[in-house]
Amino acid sequence: MAATRRTSIQTAALAVGMALGFSALAQTREVVIGYQDMVVPWRHAQETREVEKRTGYKVTYRKLGSGAEVVRALASGAIHIGEAGSSPIASAISQGVPIEVFWVLDNINDAEALVARNGAGVNSLADLKGKKVGLPYVSTTHFHALVALQDAGVDPKSVQILNLRPPEILAAWERGDIDATFVWDPVLAKAKAGGKVIVTSGQIAARTGKATFDGLAVSKSFAKEHDAFLAQFVQVLADADKAYTVNKAAWNADSAEVKSLAKWSGAEAPTVPASLALYAFVPPTEQASNQWLGGGKDSGVAKSLAATAAFLKEQGTIQNVLPDYAVGVNPAWVRRAK
Repeated sequence: MAATRRTSIQTAALAVGMALGFSALAQTREVVIGYQDMVVPWRHAQETREVEKRTGYKVTYRKLGSGAEVVRALASGAIHIGEAGSSPIASAISQGVPIEVFWVLDNINDAEALVARNGAGVNSLADLKGKKVGLPYVSTTHFHALVALQDAGVDPKSVQILNLRPPEILAAWERGDIDATFVWDPVLAKAKAGGKVIVTSGQIAARTGKATFDGLAVSKSFAKEHDAFLAQFVQVLADADKAYTVNKAAWNADSAEVKSLAKWSGAEAPTVPASLALYAFVPPTEQASNQWLGGGKDSGVAKSLAATAAFLKEQGTIQNVLPDYAVGVNPAWVRRAK
């Protein structure tokens, strides 16, 4: 998803974030946004500096290697807004990091997949016993790998799951150090070229009911001071998604949009259209509904975070599960978007 995205948040990092606060930036028109290598439409808005144009804010973009890094940066105050998968977001909220999801970047669907290397002798989940699988810990793919193995009756402890960020996965894959990976594009596209898809996140969600998504989360302290900015930012996001969804054919390898996505994500332009097609992008009216951000405790996002947190606790990744994950969900700005 995407990434991802994704090492638990240390209490010390949270303490630092709370000590620092955002008082220095409370009255300034500046924002630091952490992003990952996911192939999503709003990368073109980053390239064209659309956020700066509409808001008048000075925007600094920081590319981070995983969702775990993103939520640590949110906790410490290093960034104000960040992209992360539902798994690291659930982990962060469970540990008291004061953030809230305000935009669903994508429904991961088939944009994350478990791929086995050609010649590794892996043709099913059962074949992963004793094999090395590279993926980022506490990511959406980590969560879905554990869900899939459990569903298939395979003890996760029988599989050598290695904690690697996407760039490290690619290097390990190219060296032949791992037998399989569960990852997203652009690394996924490169793995597919020399491997076989065993299962996708979309298939796992359909089979188990445990879906994953990528979201944008904001520090609550920043959100309190910058309501108007967030409303304008969400509209930029919505417009970027709409520009793609209403005219997908125009987003080809030679288009300015796809070149922007390739530049910001590290993907190769010819692979971008197929990568985009794997995701589902949710318009703001749907995001505001109970299926996603609306509905409080019963919102789709809150329920997904709760289910993810329960599974992470079962696996020993986190210690606590909150009674209500609506504390980390805010639909206010999608409700105002068009």
